[in-house]
Amino acid sequence: MSLALSVVCRGMRYFGKPFFARLTQVTVARAGLVAASLAFPLPMGVTARRAALGGVECLWLTPKEGIGPVLFWLHGGAHVMGSAFTHRGMVGRIAKAAGMVAVLPDTRLAPEHPAPAGLEDACAAFDGLVASGVPPERIVLGGDSAGGGLAAALLSRVEARGLHVAGLVLLSPWVDLTLSGDSVRTNAARDPMLPAQAIAAVVEQIRGALSPADPRLSPLFARYAGRCPVLITVGTTEILLDDSQRLAGRMSDAGAQVTLVRLPFSPHVVAYLAPWVPEARAEIRRVGEFLRSLAV
Repeated sequence: MSLALSVVCRGMRYFGKPFFARLTQVTVARAGLVAASLAFPLPMGVTARRAALGGVECLWLTPKEGIGPVLFWLHGGAHVMGSAFTHRGMVGRIAKAAGMVAVLPDTRLAPEHPAPAGLEDACAAFDGLVASGVPPERIVLGGDSAGGGLAAALLSRVEARGLHVAGLVLLSPWVDLTLSGDSVRTNAARDPMLPAQAIAAVVEQIRGALSPADPRLSPLFARYAGRCPVLITVGTTEILLDDSQRLAGRMSDAGAQVTLVRLPFSPHVVAYLAPWVPEARAEIRRVGEFLRSLAV
């Protein structure tokens, strides 16, 4: 572990983790994430513009050499906070590393808009992208944390329609809102960022009338056709470690070529910390190399 990551993890443990324990106070949580995102601005060489798809406002990030397929990214934030703006820095770096245009929909958030509102927005924006002239096989789905869960759920829906996308990238995805993974308990003290004791209350804010086991909320239980390459990365000390491991197993069983990367001691969505932490920069390069490897 680098000195920079060690310092960041210590700061998360003493300041970030208590902050995230207040996720049910959504106004405070949202403002805090916006403020934090100012330390991770859009990288040089990437331009941003706003344009809606399927009635959903989206942020488009275009690197100078954005000539490859389109990266359709769904942002994290436990379904209650976050936006295209708060994730522009991380996704902009991924887009630059991959040489791809990235599209970030501003999906609706709970508790004002409980599930499945976020997934409905993701589906509408995806369909809007296809209607704009980008074929599904030229689209890579991606997401981090709760956005990773939305991306996995979207993949299941897209594949159920007989469509084929180019690939899937998930960073520390939250895919089981039943909280049945052992790591929710075994890593509760080790996770430097996510407070296990607060997650159940957040689920109640998110789920609306749906059961936490509904595949629209918990895509761990969804069906997959196994038609696209998948990259999943997760920290070994995360409470969501088992979400990634079990999802990788399910997708692999369905026939997908899955690469699961366990990052020693890395916090939740370590890539967000680029450019300040070397492990985060390495993670951006890893995702960029995966995306460049897709034959589309």
